[in-house]
Amino acid sequence: MEALDRVVKPKTKRAKRFLEKREPKLTENTKNAILIKGGNANLTVTEVLKDIYALKKPFAVLYKKKNITRPFEDQMSLEFFSKKSDCSLFLFGSHNKKRPNNLIIGRMFDYHVLDMIELGIEKFVSLKDIKNSKCPEGTKPMLIFAGDTFDLNEEYRRLKSLLIDFFRGPTVPSVRLAGLEYVLHFTAMDGKIYMRSYKVLLKKSGCKIPRIELEDMGPSLDLVMRRTHLASEDLYKLSLKQPKALKPKKKKNISHDIFGTSYGRIHMQKQDLSKLQTRKMKGLKRKPIAKMTEEGEGISPKKSKSV
Repeated sequence: MEALDRVVKPKTKRAKRFLEKREPKLTENTKNAILIKGGNANLTVTEVLKDIYALKKPFAVLYKKKNITRPFEDQMSLEFFSKKSDCSLFLFGSHNKKRPNNLIIGRMFDYHVLDMIELGIEKFVSLKDIKNSKCPEGTKPMLIFAGDTFDLNEEYRRLKSLLIDFFRGPTVPSVRLAGLEYVLHFTAMDGKIYMRSYKVLLKKSGCKIPRIELEDMGPSLDLVMRRTHLASEDLYKLSLKQPKALKPKKKKNISHDIFGTSYGRIHMQKQDLSKLQTRKMKGLKRKPIAKMTEEGEGISPKKSKSV
């Protein structure tokens, strides 16, 4: 009873809307990210967080003050910030002698750390260093991953899933050609991850399909993988579980071929073809049964006229 008494109901409509937004939903909202600066972050890490915040806006929250925490030793502060800001993704930046220019990217499940990967920055070119035009805020990027390592190595495969979650943006029903103007390219080669950002330019080609050129937009990062904290297979499968209401229902007697054509099987009772309605023509008109028997016996149904 004491636990029930501590539950506070919303007293205003604003508080009610706030709680409704945080309730579990069948269709997941666009994931928000928190970008946190560590207690000893240098200028490079600060600029990286600002640039990634510029790419991620408006689905990101940037903490400008320094926060003394170590995610791999204590995850309580990250989980507190995640619940406070209602964010399921995080990017933590720090710098020290043992791990210089350090980034930790991760995600939450039920406001608890699911998995996180530590990356070291070896080379960085910021947005302001490249004097080209930029994409507008909130542009949905096209993600490209190059390198067999993303599919063969388990840690790199989980990193690929993490980067897709972090940068994919909102889910849209359709895309217009002019909206495809932003590319994020990740390459895994020789133990390093190269992140490049391009703006798509549509040039005239003399036909309906335009000629495509990529212009470097920034930021540009050369990363190396350091420590990892990956969720177990059971917990990872639980985080991917979908509610039953979203699963497509199986339809009986319907099959599909290799080309995607649908075929339906109909079960019907045996039909009486004698009662089948046909076209009403004089030649197809049926005679009464009595007349048919008289004709068979040779008796004319018509009476002879008296003289």
